[in-house]
Amino acid sequence: MIGFEARCGTTAMGIMPHRDVEQALKLALSLDIPFWPQLPKVSLYEDMYVQTSQNFPGIAIDFDKGRLSFHTSRFEQELDAYFVEMDVPETFALTAQYSTVFHKFLSKELRDYKAIRGQNIGPVSFGFKVLDENFKPIIYNDEARTILFDFIQKKANIQYRELKERNPNAFVWLDEPGLSYVFSGLSGYNEQQAREDYRNFVEGLEGPKGLHLCAEVNLPYLLELGMEILSFDAYQIGFMPKEYAGSVAEFIKKGGIISWGIVPTESTVMATQTPERLAAILAGYWEVVSQNTGLSLNQIATQALVAPARCCLSDIGQSSTADKKAGECQVSSSEERIVEKAFAFLPELSQILRHKYGV
Repeated sequence: MIGFEARCGTTAMGIMPHRDVEQALKLALSLDIPFWPQLPKVSLYEDMYVQTSQNFPGIAIDFDKGRLSFHTSRFEQELDAYFVEMDVPETFALTAQYSTVFHKFLSKELRDYKAIRGQNIGPVSFGFKVLDENFKPIIYNDEARTILFDFIQKKANIQYRELKERNPNAFVWLDEPGLSYVFSGLSGYNEQQAREDYRNFVEGLEGPKGLHLCAEVNLPYLLELGMEILSFDAYQIGFMPKEYAGSVAEFIKKGGIISWGIVPTESTVMATQTPERLAAILAGYWEVVSQNTGLSLNQIATQALVAPARCCLSDIGQSSTADKKAGECQVSSSEERIVEKAFAFLPELSQILRHKYGV
């Protein structure tokens, strides 16, 4: 059950391009619903896939190539030991080695926020990303997939318990860019299988059940996976299709919260936007929902959060040759500035929407 009211409050995606941990935390803590940042440019251990991999059987970190590897024979050898350890909560905890940022976040004063948030890579995305020795995604391995869904469920629950000790309105959302793959005709793991696996997975999640997706979205599909909080890249859809309105309204009527990722994080796109323009785009989406379902705009806004559209580890909108020649540090600082500008838009955007809809 969700224990807080959204009321166009601000939050953001988990991944950030920053190398300065304290600066990233300062930005995250400036929002209405702060989160612990994932900072892969600080360390490979801060990568969202690597963080989740700790203690999963058959997994190894390839530091030279900066990626995870999975070996079927190793998986089979480690299963018995894993089954012994799977009832020990510490097996699934995010240790300081795998995220110093998470533990620094926990050390902050978090009690007075309306809510706090964590995140964990979802099982579908992890399953598509990690390849076995034959370069086949482990989501196609029936035994590995079964363990994977249970494993990540336990990871999310342990993180939720740790966050809840710091704030009673904590929640964890699952980051699932891989859900965009299940609609591909080339995928051996389709949307029907994913829906069935996800419904069973969601039933075992503790606390408010959240999902985040910054890839292209099939919004009705996501809203029907049993989640209570959905975060998605709303900017990239461009307009709200009328056929989505019913699913959005039904989700909100059941008490669901939608985090609308409306602030772009590409330099060329961001240069054309202001908080007022973005508020107008979002208002247009909400009006389609309201006009086609009768759901009041006030209720939509009451159960809405606003956020950047996605993370910005690599600014695909960056076109300056000088910047590209300047090296990694300058590119990194450019990406950091874009994210910081997106964060700076959020309070003003939130205030415009709160005033417009009386929330």
